Amino acid sequence: MYPGTAEFGFELLVCRWAETAWPPEERRDDAVVVARQLGTRERRWDTVVLECDPDGLAARAQFGERELDSDLLHVVRNAPAEWTWYRDALPDPGYPWRYVRAAVHRAADRGVVETRRRSNRIEIRRIAPYPEWLRRIVAIENKPDLDASAARALSAQLEHDVETAHADEVWVATEATDSRIEPALLEDLPVDVGILAVSFDGDDDSEAAEQSSDAGQRTAASVEWYPSEVTPDDTAGDDERRRRRLELAERAYGRGWRSYHETMRPDCRHFELRRFGRALVPHCAVKERSQTAAECSGSCPEFEPEPPTWRTRGWPVEGGPGKGIKQLLDGRRAWIRAREYDSE
Repeated sequence: MYPGTAEFGFELLVCRWAETAWPPEERRDDAVVVARQLGTRERRWDTVVLECDPDGLAARAQFGERELDSDLLHVVRNAPAEWTWYRDALPDPGYPWRYVRAAVHRAADRGVVETRRRSNRIEIRRIAPYPEWLRRIVAIENKPDLDASAARALSAQLEHDVETAHADEVWVATEATDSRIEPALLEDLPVDVGILAVSFDGDDDSEAAEQSSDAGQRTAASVEWYPSEVTPDDTAGDDERRRRRLELAERAYGRGWRSYHETMRPDCRHFELRRFGRALVPHCAVKERSQTAAECSGSCPEFEPEPPTWRTRGWPVEGGPGKGIKQLLDGRRAWIRAREYDSE
């Protein structure tokens, strides 16, 4: 059983499983980047898996860990190899050039392009070619208690995912039970959507570096229904689709799924991290369970800031436990990403 009673804990464990075991029941040839609570203006997905070219993903690292938004991508992807006036180097953006100029300055401040002033003109030069690092986008909707009612409620959202094809595959992840998925349940979901049955039982000794007293909990997933590839054939709007997918991939690259510590309160004295198999999930010492992101806020009646003495003298870590939690999660994320760079 996943920690807590909310979908939040289930979602975190699905993300961790995807980092280590995606794709299900297949050989892993791609590097993988996992994000959560990400999507477009019309639709937000619980889990997003980027299947990436390993060499391309390593080359993407030259442009920093932070995401490149649409304006920065316009500059970075089109920056020339030799010094060129930015208005000659970049395609017409379709909006005033003063906004492009501002993006050029932001790109220079980030160190993702080089700039110089020559004859009162700003010239730019790339630091490296922006790589083709993204191969596919996979969207996963997490529904641990998937029943006929939940399937009907999800149907319209999943139909939208299939029709817009911002993702190449769409899945629903649910908690595994002793019985197989009922055929009647499949009828309530689009036929193009895959179903994963995820379990959190068994032994896990595949990662010695993460052994602990509860390392016996293992996350595994079996395919109950295989999805269809929903990528459309090339059309007149395919360039726009590729642009939107790349912007989505950049947000996933920059934010990742471990950013839950940025929307919760690890500076509360009751905030803890608990190991659940190969994942670290938040735990509230007062509630005695894994809390949700909505619960863990400054408005929580049980919220108590860390005592100031915790943040001094380097005890228990420099800056206090809350800062230490952030450093730990950021470090694990960096380790996973470095592993993906070296996967081939």
